[in-house]
Formats: sequence, structure tokens, C-alpha cells
Amino acid sequence: MLLWVGLGNPEPSQARHRHNIGFMALDAIARRHGFSPWRQRFKGLIAEGSIAGTKVLALKPLTYMNGSGEAVQPAAAFHKIPPGEICAFHDELDLAPGKVRVKRGGGAAGHNGLRDMQRALGSPDFWRVRLGIGHPGHKDRVTGHVLGNFAKVDDWLEPLVDAVADAAPLLAGGKPEEFMTRVAFLTQETR
Repeated sequence: MLLWVGLGNPEPSQARHRHNIGFMALDAIARRHGFSPWRQRFKGLIAEGSIAGTKVLALKPLTYMNGSGEAVQPAAAFHKIPPGEICAFHDELDLAPGKVRVKRGGGAAGHNGLRDMQRALGSPDFWRVRLGIGHPGHKDRVTGHVLGNFAKVDDWLEPLVDAVADAAPLLAGGKPEEFMTRVAFLTQETR
């Protein structure tokens, strides 16, 4: 079983924030692949399904971004899922809007959700699907950018989360390079 975690904040008023693109991607995956309805468990919302013959537990922590590990750790412990079978979908300032990169392990690069997952799991060796939201240009504008809503000009957002959902079988099948290639192919017309 894989544990896929969308990182975001639970307040309805924050649903369209750039920081919540991880929730948006996980919602699209759950819809596309016919996951069970979302229900509360492990200090978050979970949905279960199968992608490419692999069971996937989707988790959206309700602990706010800075406490993401408080939901991830108990879910992983209960289902005996090691860090290498966990994947976090999150916003990435250092990628152009709409770009996607997948990697395993590494630092948190200032992302408090990743930092808290590393703390709670006792390991940085989980997968990350880095969803580019772009940088506002100056560090003083980062908080407002990340905690701001996507704008109407961000017409790449819906095609991106749809492409992530479409390519999810490649990710579930342990083919991150092919996943990235497929997402890039599906979104090339929207850039």
C-alpha cells in the first residue's frame, strides 16, 4: 500500500491558496480513479482506492501545513507504510508555474509541511511531487504569494491537476520519470 499525502491548510477560505495545490492534486486523483468518499481519520481526511493495481491511501492532513506530520505519522504507523512508500504532493516556489518534478528524499527547502513530515517520520526518505507555483520575485513577497489565491490568469492550474491525475498510474507503478514526462506532455498546450 502507498500513502499519498496532499499538503495544504484545511480552512475553506484557504481552499484556492497556492499553498493548497497538494490538496487540489489529491482531490483530482481521487475523483479520476474512483476512490472511496473522504472520511475523517488520523487527524485528516482519507480516501482509499487502487491505481494501476496498487492500493493507495490518500490523506489530506487537517492539522494545518506546519503540523502535517501529526496526521502522516499515525496513518503510516497504522498501515505499516515505510517512508519509501509515502509521497507528498506540495507547492514548490522554486519551480515555474505548472512544472512538476518528482524526487525522493532531500531537504525541506523552507517548506514547513515537508519539514514536519520529516520530523514525524524520523526520515526525509519519502517521495515528493513538487508542483510549481513560481516565485513572486522577492523573499518579502513569498508569504503573500503562497497564502494567496490562484488568479484567473493561472489558467495552467486545472490542466496541471488533471494531468497529474491522468499520469498517476505511472507514479503508482514506480515510474517517476515517465510520470513527469507524461504530465509535461499533457500540459504542454496550456503553457
